Amino acid sequence: MQQTTEILPPNALTGIRLGISVSDSPDLARLGLLETHFCLALGEIARCVLVSGGHLTYGGHLQPDGYTVFLIHELYRYSRRDRPLRICLAWPEHRKLSVSAIKEQQKALGLYGKFDFLDQTGQVIDPYENRAEESTPETNEQACKASLTAMRFYMADNTDARVFIGGKRQGFQGDLPGVVEEALITLKYKQPIYLAGGFGGVTTGIIQALDVDDGSWLPEMSDGDPQDERTLKGLNMLTDFPKRKDWTGLDNGLNDEENRRLAASHRPSEIAALISLGLGRKFGAAQAAH
Repeated sequence: MQQTTEILPPNALTGIRLGISVSDSPDLARLGLLETHFCLALGEIARCVLVSGGHLTYGGHLQPDGYTVFLIHELYRYSRRDRPLRICLAWPEHRKLSVSAIKEQQKALGLYGKFDFLDQTGQVIDPYENRAEESTPETNEQACKASLTAMRFYMADNTDARVFIGGKRQGFQGDLPGVVEEALITLKYKQPIYLAGGFGGVTTGIIQALDVDDGSWLPEMSDGDPQDERTLKGLNMLTDFPKRKDWTGLDNGLNDEENRRLAASHRPSEIAALISLGLGRKFGAAQAAH
């Protein structure tokens, strides 16, 4: 069995942009895990990318208990001040905020990163233009859904690879779970993907749909946990990819056995090591040539 002892040298990922697809996992309790474990894994992934010169891209919101704020706080632990974090905010997310709240968040992020404020079509806009001080929430449901999809395409245009972890199976805003839609878009763009399924969530469904692992290690759901038809639809769409003649797998620098380990592990250090290993193999040689 190949060991994940390969260490990425400094600057091995310079210029490489890793997208992060993450949302709450409904499976932590039945896996005997806590939100703390989930955040430790996310923080370890961020650390490995940042210390190797890479950049992180995340589409989220600015609520104080969200992963956006967590990632910003992680940046404070490192000396990188070349704005290595890009936060993409869909139209309905930044319209929830007042002008002063947006300015406060931009000040907090400072030299650690940048916000991309997007309109309903996924184009970067000035969040202050034609705005009063008060928040102006978007109330049209279809506009909100379209804005989220547009943001995900924008992120794919501005990333080189993507890692998936957790993800809701129900209670999401769009026509598909956000993590599933991001997987579909990433595969459409033929970008490498890393599936960290040890914390459950819809990422485990993606792993099964793409025939990476059968997920037999995940405890069965209770009968009281209904399946959302939109989730099933998205996962069924993913099952089409391995059937295509041009399917080359996850194409992420990891072999099948390593991808299965990444799919099942809930150990933050192992998850980060495997992702770093794959990124190094996929992009490290190209970086060394420059």
